Formats: sequence, C-alpha cells, structure tokens
Amino acid sequence: MLKEFKEFAMKGNLVDIAVGFVMGAAFKDVVTSFTGGIVSPLIGLLFDTDFKDLRMKLRDGVADETGKIVGEVYLEHGQFITNVLDFIIVAFVMFLVVKGVNKMKKPEEAPAEEPAGPSQEDLLAEIRDLLSKK
Repeated sequence: MLKEFKEFAMKGNLVDIAVGFVMGAAFKDVVTSFTGGIVSPLIGLLFDTDFKDLRMKLRDGVADETGKIVGEVYLEHGQFITNVLDFIIVAFVMFLVVKGVNKMKKPEEAPAEEPAGPSQEDLLAEIRDLLSKK
C-alpha cells in the first residue's frame, strides 16, 4: 500500500497541482495587497471613505459597565466587495496563465487514420467474382 501511495504521490500531474496550489496561494497575497493598497483607495475616493471600511449599521449597541459599546451589528459590504474583486482578479490571471500554458503545449497530434480498405463496391465486386467462379 505504501508503494502504491508513493507512485500516486509522485505522478507528474499531482506534483504540478501541488506546485500550482502553492503558487496560487502566494499570488492571492499579492492580489490582496494590490486590491487593498491600490484599488480600494481609488474606489474609496468615489465614496469619500476607505473602501474596505464601507459598512452599514444594522443594530445599535449598548454601553456596558466600562462604557464600551457592545452588541453593534454591521453589514460589511466594503470588505465583501474587496474580496469579490480579489477573486475576480485571481480568476482572470489564472485564466490567462492556463491559456498561455495551453498555447505553449505542443499541439496533440491527430490519431493516425487507419489505412483505407477497399470500398463497399470493391468488396461486392470481389464477392461476385468469387461466386461466379464456382
């Protein structure tokens, strides 16, 4: 069983997937910093606030004995939109990577056609000739 697992784990496709997964995770951090540091502030200019901080209060909180407000509930749509932008950017870049890799791959050769045999008419003519000899 250990030998089978080793063969499975060392297959080229599995190793490629693992490398792609690690690179994708690292790339996600780059995209997150791009979205949070560049895209969000630019979009935030439109709303005159930090885009990630866009939120709507759903319920007011109450002050506890220390004076701290607790129990406030917010709908954080700015963070959600930022995460959607991250996903779209990552998905688009991965699409471009896959498209580029597919272009670089050697085109698969079409399977060789089987040699064409005699046509139906030829076979029927041969059968006719064989029957006429008897």
